[in-house]
Amino acid sequence: MTARETLPDTRRQLTIGKQTFEYFSLAALQEAGFGSTERLPVTLKILLENLLRHVEKGFATANDIKTLLQWAETRQSDHEISFMPARVLMQDFTGVPAVVDLAAMRDAVAARGGDPERVNPLNPVDLVIDHSVMVDRFASDSAYEDNVRIEMERNNERYEFLRWGQEAFDNFRVVPPGTGICHQVNLEYLSKCVWSSDSEGVLRAYPDTLVGTDSHTTMVNGLAVLGWGVGGIEAEAAMLGQPISMRIPEVVGVRLQGRLKEGVTATDLVLTVAQMLRKHGVVGKFVEFYGEGLDDLTLADRATIANMSPEYGATCCFFAVDEETLRYLELSGRDATTIELTREYSKTQGLWRQSDSQAVYSSEVALDLGSVEPSLAGPGRPQDRVALPDMAEATRQQYPDHKKHVVAMDHGHWTLENGDVVIAAITSCTNTSNPAVMMAAGLLARNALAKGLEVKPWVKTSLAPGSKVVTHYLEKAGLQAALDQLGFNLVGYGCTTCIGNSGPLPDEIEHAIDKGKLTVCSVLSGNRNFEGRIHPKVRANWLASPPLVVAFALAGTTEIDMTQDAIGKDQQGNPVFLKDIWPSTEQIKAAVALVSREMFTKDYADVFSGNEAWNAMPVAEGATYTWNDNSTYIQNPPFFAPDMAPVAGDISGARILALLGDSVTTDHISPAGAIGRSTPAGQYLVDKGVDPKDFNSYGSRRGNHEVMMRGTFANVRIRNEMLNDVEGGYTRLMPDGEQISIYDAAMTYHENATPLVVIAGKEYGTGSSRDWAAKGTRLLGIQAVIAESFERIHRSNLAGMGVLPLQFPEGVTRHTLGLDGSETIDLHGLDKVTAGMTVTMQVHHADGQVETVDLLCRLDTGDEVSYYQSGGIMPFVVDKLLKA
Repeated sequence: MTARETLPDTRRQLTIGKQTFEYFSLAALQEAGFGSTERLPVTLKILLENLLRHVEKGFATANDIKTLLQWAETRQSDHEISFMPARVLMQDFTGVPAVVDLAAMRDAVAARGGDPERVNPLNPVDLVIDHSVMVDRFASDSAYEDNVRIEMERNNERYEFLRWGQEAFDNFRVVPPGTGICHQVNLEYLSKCVWSSDSEGVLRAYPDTLVGTDSHTTMVNGLAVLGWGVGGIEAEAAMLGQPISMRIPEVVGVRLQGRLKEGVTATDLVLTVAQMLRKHGVVGKFVEFYGEGLDDLTLADRATIANMSPEYGATCCFFAVDEETLRYLELSGRDATTIELTREYSKTQGLWRQSDSQAVYSSEVALDLGSVEPSLAGPGRPQDRVALPDMAEATRQQYPDHKKHVVAMDHGHWTLENGDVVIAAITSCTNTSNPAVMMAAGLLARNALAKGLEVKPWVKTSLAPGSKVVTHYLEKAGLQAALDQLGFNLVGYGCTTCIGNSGPLPDEIEHAIDKGKLTVCSVLSGNRNFEGRIHPKVRANWLASPPLVVAFALAGTTEIDMTQDAIGKDQQGNPVFLKDIWPSTEQIKAAVALVSREMFTKDYADVFSGNEAWNAMPVAEGATYTWNDNSTYIQNPPFFAPDMAPVAGDISGARILALLGDSVTTDHISPAGAIGRSTPAGQYLVDKGVDPKDFNSYGSRRGNHEVMMRGTFANVRIRNEMLNDVEGGYTRLMPDGEQISIYDAAMTYHENATPLVVIAGKEYGTGSSRDWAAKGTRLLGIQAVIAESFERIHRSNLAGMGVLPLQFPEGVTRHTLGLDGSETIDLHGLDKVTAGMTVTMQVHHADGQVETVDLLCRLDTGDEVSYYQSGGIMPFVVDKLLKA
């Protein structure tokens, strides 16, 4: 008996207006006696529907469905299921290499006699170009136009390639540069809550779900759209119709009660949630919010919380459909059928938020919204919340003594000191999607101007909204002019400072930082603040709400208690305190009331059109891409080359390329930010005739593996414990012990056919879902990464690139083994790889001593084993296409 035959027929019909939709009914399962869904969290109901709908395609079985229905009994499961998202979302940093890989796959299919046009996204893909604009120009009326012009010139090769992809691939749309941030565009325009499509001649309705090549894809969970970030390779598999394998997740319930106090923002709330859930432990888990506290949280507030799921380690952070969801769909311009379908489908399927829900959770935590206080997070991790009154002391802890240096610029002389703010940026989808905090920033700016306050001259200010709607409503409220006067002029619609595209500081400021060895700060309304991410000269980075970003720009320092200390003086020389310029809740609500549906419909009417420069670009023709060997942006990657063949059997005599500590992020591993002239990547570009001023960022060159593999493990703040007190991408070349770059060492080992491993501590690979953290690892010849624990996305990416993730047993670390990098490593038991198996490691010390340790294989699913054995997802998919 087949899986299909053991299941009841759950197909039902739902009529909305003149349209009739078929759907797979969860209630029908219970009616047929197959199992009850009443105690399942909403997110698991969505996964259940996904399984039910894909049984026909062989991606799910009756046993999968039965096991998921039984989840409420144990509230955890090791059972593996498949997930087929409705669509895929990309940004250009991760999207360009994904399209490069698709082009390479077309070449590989053609080389083996197949039809290259069979390589196409089977699910809808939207790529939003939002990660390439940099803050080159700021604090001027022409900043936006100048930055977009520079962006187009700087990224011409990449954008021409994307134009080819837009024409060559089916099911692939591109939102051109200068439009918005992918997560905000997704929230405000692309998402539908309930998706519908023609399937075999039937109009079928089902939950809108997605995966994205950015960890902050989770933002849209605030709109009741289930989705999360995956690596570029995993996203490619989803695009090509391959299911995403996952264990049935644990689900943590968060009960909200009360309401936020006067003067407390959604940013303060999300920083509190990040700290609370990181402490509770939600890594790799789903999180669902419920409770009466949701009654007073706007959709934008929910999206702000959902956005930062990666910062507390959750796979996603979900808010079920309710009247607020429908209100937002109406406000943001969705059509009447979409809104009514969302209402009726959600209620019919039991996906509607209910006050009397019987859902159970793996664990629960409660938060009284009234306990939230104004806060920042930093100076290097988003979960390290600091209450506003404690900022002065938190800043002083970052340096042992008080240093300062005199700065001379065209418009004056002043003293730059430790703790001073040199970057103040209202940026990133986390907060610019929220009208309340954006209006609050504008109101605070207006109030500050009325008091005669000015931004300190050493502060680089910028405003980079996530969509044009933000500009529309700030102008409507008359607040953009006030922000402009303080230097928070529009610099572009993109991620900018939050991803390290903060642009250069004035030469005099950088000179003072270097000369005085100063610890200076950035304050930004972003979600990431890892050291070295925002700007290489800025060590301390603080996350804050947009109005606090403006306030700290006025103060010019983070060594201040804004609840007690004056941030400046008025025209009469009287001290001005934060409370004197902070807008009231009622003032903010009045400004937010100006946001209208017409703003969304107007600004998104031409979302795919692009500017004049974009539309003037030549579009290459052909099913396969004509690679330009001279390009320093786009190159055909060698993932199908003979020396990229999968590892077969045990690994012997491996050298340790890097010995790393705890919380090594994908920012440390993956190339990101500016390219230094003296780095291997910089030397490669110079050899190619590129002037250092035209290096651009690593992110913009993700389509060129030659640049990216040279920048892997090359972060200026990474510390390889094989070296003493050395920062940056260096290692010791064994057996002689010479200090050289990690790239040069890897190439030397490659010439000698020496396999490589990386050894690390806890939480390896936290942070953004940077695909090049795994791709670069593979291209350097690293065959295994051995760590105390892994972040979910990066571990999966390693498996997807054919790199073996292995985990130390409890109590065993690089320290207990006494590793210093001089050892060689053998890995046994790999002749027959299975998920979760034991792999035996032998450590051969330089003195001849040998130690044996059993490691846990962190290939967690059968699909991951298949990818590893094929040498990665791309060869796996090509083989499957050619065999079909």
